Amino acid sequence: MSNHRAAVFVDGGYLDYVLRSCGAFGKTDFEAFFRALAEPAELLRAYYYHCLPYQSPNPTPEEAARFGAMHRFLDALDQLPRVEVRQGKIAYRGKKADGRPIFVQKQVDSLIATDLVMLSTKRLISEAVVVAGDSDLLPPIRIAKDEGAVVRLAHGTKRDRPHADLWNMADERLPLTTDWFARCRQRELPPDPGA
Repeated sequence: MSNHRAAVFVDGGYLDYVLRSCGAFGKTDFEAFFRALAEPAELLRAYYYHCLPYQSPNPTPEEAARFGAMHRFLDALDQLPRVEVRQGKIAYRGKKADGRPIFVQKQVDSLIATDLVMLSTKRLISEAVVVAGDSDLLPPIRIAKDEGAVVRLAHGTKRDRPHADLWNMADERLPLTTDWFARCRQRELPPDPGA
């Protein structure tokens, strides 16, 4: 195993916004995505953090379908080589004035922080690639840097730009654009001969 190893830490909720902004949502080969983020280092592991969507006690058909689709997606990611899926929780926080529900993601930042600090303090990585936009990650990024890891922030470029303090703290920055995602596009499946 190489001494130049990277771990990738992906806030899935943030990545969803970036993928939609770039027109790459549902079109991305995640194995290629994780490896491209780690380049030129060897990918030690990619950590993907997300929450299953909210389901009410008596779920509507739409809630059940959304929940099932996300569950299948996370299971598929977890089967990829060198990928770990970590699940936070989604919390319902009432409704906005217009009647739309308010949901907040819980535990995701803590899970990212724990993995980032653990891998960097044990010197298992020389580089950390963080796909996030949240300033809550500033303390663990500071620790990783103090432990000698180079921290690269992979981020959106439009309304999904990261917090300014997070952008400033990163050692390197990688804008995730439509052109960048073209290298990670899902392969088209051949037509089903039985269809």
